[in-house]
Amino acid sequence: MSNTRAEAAYQRSVLAFKDPTLDLLHGRFAPFVVAMLSIVFTAERRSVAVADAHVEIGEALEELRAAGYDEDERRLPAGTAREICRNWVRVGWLAPQLEDDVEVYRLTAHAVGALEIAGRTGGRARVSRSRVRTLLDAVERLARDAESDPEQRIALLMQERDALDEEIARLRGDEAEPVDDEQLLEEAENVLHLARELPADFSRVAESIKAMQRDVVADLRRDIRPTGEILREYLQRGQHVMQSTPEGRAFEGALRLIGDPEHIDRLATQLRTLLAQPFSRLMGPAQRGDLDSIGRQVEKGVQDVLTAQRRASQVITAQVRTHDPIRDRQVDDLLRGVMSGLHVWMQSSKPSDRVEPLHTFPVSDIGHLRQTLSDLRPPGAPAPLPVTDDVEFVDADTRAWGGPRYAELEEYVLTLGDRFDLATAFEGADDDTRRPVDLVGLLEIAHRNGMTETDDVSVAQARRPDGTTRRFAFGTVTASTVKEPQND
Repeated sequence: MSNTRAEAAYQRSVLAFKDPTLDLLHGRFAPFVVAMLSIVFTAERRSVAVADAHVEIGEALEELRAAGYDEDERRLPAGTAREICRNWVRVGWLAPQLEDDVEVYRLTAHAVGALEIAGRTGGRARVSRSRVRTLLDAVERLARDAESDPEQRIALLMQERDALDEEIARLRGDEAEPVDDEQLLEEAENVLHLARELPADFSRVAESIKAMQRDVVADLRRDIRPTGEILREYLQRGQHVMQSTPEGRAFEGALRLIGDPEHIDRLATQLRTLLAQPFSRLMGPAQRGDLDSIGRQVEKGVQDVLTAQRRASQVITAQVRTHDPIRDRQVDDLLRGVMSGLHVWMQSSKPSDRVEPLHTFPVSDIGHLRQTLSDLRPPGAPAPLPVTDDVEFVDADTRAWGGPRYAELEEYVLTLGDRFDLATAFEGADDDTRRPVDLVGLLEIAHRNGMTETDDVSVAQARRPDGTTRRFAFGTVTASTVKEPQND
């Protein structure tokens, strides 16, 4: 059975109130939300650093609480400014983004629309000549563009030209009269009414492009076809991202009117001229400011949309070039495992529990690989090396290039008295113990026995086994010949 008119209307109303825009205005803390978003975000300040937003909303919240507005729990939300902003992100009023490596908040299209509705409610809503004429002009233009008969379109254009010729003749004659200031004020209010919807429209276009980008990346990660087959398809979508959404296609048509810098400059010039006219004195300061900022709002909105388009194209292209279905599935499985483990841990953990981060991945220890399968017993440890003093070296020159000769150095140190200067002692050593490594060994013995280092610089010349020399400069070091006792 088909729905009745009442049921259809009710279902449409239910769907409408599920929209975040109406949810913001219908929420329990709607006045507070609208007030905070309107003072933090302005036409000249479209994005705010996350830290700055938390500070500003926190200060405003403290001022309202100090004024007694928190006596009714339905007026102000509980929690800190950071918790409040995180909730606004969750319900779709704020969108966190990165701009120049700084995390910022931006109003979503739903929040912009809600602020526009709230601001429009406080003004005058009346049927005026300007608004009716805007409606009639729009209907006339629609009818003319929808006409498929060329002769009929030519007749409509001729009528429009005749009307313009009549107006030109009237202005050249004696019948030209200035337009009344009240009528000009009505037309200015109509312009402001139309301009209030532009920020939300631009935000919807940018958000539709970002949503399309997320959908494309998600589809790409689920695509199991070979990379060569999907390159052309996804690169095409990345290069023509603006045509992928209805909002983007509509914006492209509008961009032909407002995208030209000359059009923006002409708009700014016309707005400055209007503000210099006598009728502008009838407008309030807020209205004058809104009228003056229309050009900047249009320019900023166009920049935001084009930035979203460029960023989406870059992300899609980068994802296609690095597409690896096997690796993506492994990463997805790993993330699902992490989320599952975190869910289990949260059920039994306490707020004070900490999770130690994993700084390095564990290395598997394979031990000793079995070389034969005939003997099931594990291999035994090798026999220890025999300890003996009469070790004969096949090549004496090889030993000369080895490490420090600690035994000879320690015997030499015992002949230097109670304390000695490291550089002087090294210069007086035998040639066999004056190698660069022996200087390191002597420094190690000095450090072990207790040494003192000063800011003076000492220079010592070392001699390699092949006869070459090398000079070393270091802080002057004096040391004891025996190990000094440690004080408890």
